[in-house]
Amino acid sequence: MKNCNGTILVVDDEQEITELIALYLEKAGYEVHASDNGPHALRLAEKLVPDLIVLDVSLGRMDGIEVCKALRQGVCADVPILFLSCKSEDQDIIRGLSEGGDDYITKPFSPSQLVARIQAHIRRRRTREKGAEEQTVTLSFTGLDIDFRSMEVRLDGEVLPLSAKEFELLSVLARQPNRVFPLEELYRRVWQSDSMGDTRTLMVHISNLRKKMEADPAHPRWIQTVRGFGYRFSTSIEDEEQSTIHN
Repeated sequence: MKNCNGTILVVDDEQEITELIALYLEKAGYEVHASDNGPHALRLAEKLVPDLIVLDVSLGRMDGIEVCKALRQGVCADVPILFLSCKSEDQDIIRGLSEGGDDYITKPFSPSQLVARIQAHIRRRRTREKGAEEQTVTLSFTGLDIDFRSMEVRLDGEVLPLSAKEFELLSVLARQPNRVFPLEELYRRVWQSDSMGDTRTLMVHISNLRKKMEADPAHPRWIQTVRGFGYRFSTSIEDEEQSTIHN
């Protein structure tokens, strides 16, 4: 009988790891499908459109980053992707997050921690989808519009190609302009996890967001770093006076 909590696709060429992950996820009430190579994983993902994909960075025929890029071009464009990596693959992880990955966990890992991280991502995605159905709110600043129903961000009339996580980050920051969010709170709000994990996950997403919406990412206009504290969505007094929320 099909489990009710959601469908997970696990992509890893190490059978022992796949079986361990499947064991814990099935106990948690998930339906699990597995693949040991990139091309097969892409076909399976197209067929299943799972609720989340666990993706190993190091795959033989087609590495996990290539798989991630391909997934983001198809029906799994908004499906959360959680990378598995070894500590020696730091640069690959940064690339993976830049190509559309949502999060990562380093081997060896605690299966219960992995399950908790997966549950948080799925819960966050469903909350976001439910909220989009219930509201038609647009948050507008001078030259910047954030549409929470269509999940579109327009800068000077141009739609920005943001990932789901980038949109969530911007939404949290922009709903409370000029407020400084500590790293821990921002991570908790967007990733729905009390465990901070590695700050690089958050920092890479912030960096990607700046590259897409800032004229000069090195000197950001919108998303600013408050050294020693965290990040804020910065507005001028004029922006604050002109910012509106449309229902």
